[in-house]
Amino acid sequence: MLTMSGKKRKWSDEYVKHGFTCITERDGSQRPICMICNAKLSNSSLAPAKLKEHFLKLHGDGEYKNTTLAEFKVKRARFDEKATLPALGFVPINKPILTASYEVAYLIAKQGKPQTIGETLVKPAALKMANLILGTAAEGKLSQIPLSNDTISDRIECMSKDILAQVVADLISSPAKFSLQLDETTDVSSLSQLAVFVRYVKVDMIKEEFLFCKPLTTTTKAADVKKLVEDFFRDNNLSWDMVSAVCTDGAPAMLGRKSGFGALVKADTPHIIVTHCILHRHALATKTLPPKMAEVLKIVVECVNYVRNSALRHRIFSELCKEMGSEFEVLLYHSNVRWLSRGQV
Repeated sequence: MLTMSGKKRKWSDEYVKHGFTCITERDGSQRPICMICNAKLSNSSLAPAKLKEHFLKLHGDGEYKNTTLAEFKVKRARFDEKATLPALGFVPINKPILTASYEVAYLIAKQGKPQTIGETLVKPAALKMANLILGTAAEGKLSQIPLSNDTISDRIECMSKDILAQVVADLISSPAKFSLQLDETTDVSSLSQLAVFVRYVKVDMIKEEFLFCKPLTTTTKAADVKKLVEDFFRDNNLSWDMVSAVCTDGAPAMLGRKSGFGALVKADTPHIIVTHCILHRHALATKTLPPKMAEVLKIVVECVNYVRNSALRHRIFSELCKEMGSEFEVLLYHSNVRWLSRGQV
């Protein structure tokens, strides 16, 4: 079990006695996963001493203290067969430790915080508060909650898959066809991302949900966009026959009359209505404003940009707002591109 450069620790069946089984990642590395708390450890933890330390620290005084090797082997077989614990009953779905781990992961994902914050801030803070207010016994119980980076990542991924499964189930059971809205944009790393939203009917309500976001790794042509959507449909048992309308942005790849995304979709499924994003229509409308209104808007935009173009002028403007008792002191940039804020300037 060398850990030199290029070497990885290997799994041994004798590690089952510590309550662990093994999973293999895409890169071929093996990682131990606790069958009790579902905590996934790193490859460097694949050693008897570290696995035993985890078991004794978190589960040594609990109901699994006297679990035999034979019992752990049975549980490992059930775990490997289903690849999950809650469905087996080994770790009940309402078990407080597991529930608490998912609740914290949900809060971290909802706030958009780094996954490492669970073990670097949330857990230490909870243990400190429990020790000061409730005593060492409560601190010991809270210390069993798995909040490592890998565990939080797995929890968030699990919840994401569950939400997607619920949305797909709603789409399949919807009494009416659903509509899609697509937007292709480039992120900070210059990688093109396709974001797709869906609107559908559930019971007697119209719901809008985020469907998926996938990268366009090579070209961003209409055919690439269509293939990405079709691959998602195929993986989730959906089809174009279930779609009633598609709304796209103003990119040429989306609106081309012959080779645009809308044209390709209608070629296969003529019943689908292809529309142009209404926000872009608003942008086009602002380019044909009456002369008097356009002149006023031009002056306002120039004034705002004049203040924001200089850090000194912006600081002076903020001080002026303070002296006047203004509710707002910071001026946002404004230009013809940011037309959505024109009405608020």
